[in-house]
Amino acid sequence: MYEQVSSNKRRSAALIAGFVLFVALVVAAFDYILGGGVWGFAIALPIAAVTAFLSYWKSDSIALAMSRAHPADPVQYARLHNLVEGLCIASGLPKPRIYVVVDQAPNAFATGRNPENAAIAVTTGLLEKLNRVELEGVLAHELAHIKNYDILVSTLAVTMVGVIAILADVGVRMLWWGGGRRQYGSDDGHNSGAGLLLIPAMILLILAPVVAAVMQATVSRRREALADMSGVEMTRYPPGLISALEKLKADSTVVAGHSRATAHLWIEEPAPVDEAEGKVGFLNRANRLFATHPPLEERIAALREL
Repeated sequence: MYEQVSSNKRRSAALIAGFVLFVALVVAAFDYILGGGVWGFAIALPIAAVTAFLSYWKSDSIALAMSRAHPADPVQYARLHNLVEGLCIASGLPKPRIYVVVDQAPNAFATGRNPENAAIAVTTGLLEKLNRVELEGVLAHELAHIKNYDILVSTLAVTMVGVIAILADVGVRMLWWGGGRRQYGSDDGHNSGAGLLLIPAMILLILAPVVAAVMQATVSRRREALADMSGVEMTRYPPGLISALEKLKADSTVVAGHSRATAHLWIEEPAPVDEAEGKVGFLNRANRLFATHPPLEERIAALREL
C-alpha cells in the first residue's frame, strides 16, 4: 500500500511534466498555424507551466464547480458527516470537505491535491438509495482515493483534458474558417517549407482531444480497483461495498450534469453506457481504450473473492 502511494506521487510529478509538454506542443501548433513565429513558440512553455500550476492549486474547485456541488450542511446531512468522521478516525485521515450534488443518480467522487486539501461529493440520489452500511462502503472507497493520493492525478486530469480540448477546438475552428496565415502555405511571402510543418500541426490539433481522453481513462481504471480493496480494508466489511456496487449497477439513472472531463472522478461512469440509460456517446461506444472505469461486474467479482 505504501509503495502504491509513493508510486502515485511519482506519477503525479510525471503527469505535471507531461501536461506541460503536451499543452506546449498544442499551443506551439496553434501558434504555427496562426503564423506567430518564434516569439509565439517561446510563450507556449510559460503558458503551459502556469496552466499546470493553476491545475495543481485549483483543480479541486474546478471539479466541484463543474459537478455543481455545494457544501453539505452538517445538520441536514448529519448521517453523512458522521460516517465520514468515523472512517477518518479509523484510517487516520483528516476530515475532507463534504459536498452534495443535487441529482437523483447514485454516485460520488473525491477530489483535491492531498489529504489535507481534499473534498468528497455525493449525490442526493446516493444518500436516498443506499442504506447506512452501503453508504459507508462508498465513502470508504472515496477516502481510499484520498489516502492513496489518487485524487491529485485524477483531479489534474480534469483541467488537462479541458485546456487541451479548448486549445484544439479553437485552433481547428480557425483553420476551418480560414483564420490561419499558414493555411495556404504562406510564410511571410515564402512558400518553401511552410507545408512541411503545417500538416503535423493540423494533425496534432485534431488528435489532441483523443490523446487527452486516452490519458484520462488510463489514469482512472487501475485506481478504481485499488480504491475498492482499500475501502474494504477500512470498513472490514466487503458485503457493504459489494451491495452498494450492485445497486449502482442496477440503477439506470445518470448524473444530469455529467462532463466527460470529470467522468473518471466518479465511483462509476456518470454518463450513459448502454441504451437503457439514455443516448450513448461515441467514446462510450468505443472500445475499453476510452473507458474511465472497469466494468462494475468485474469489480464486484473481485470483492467477492476477498
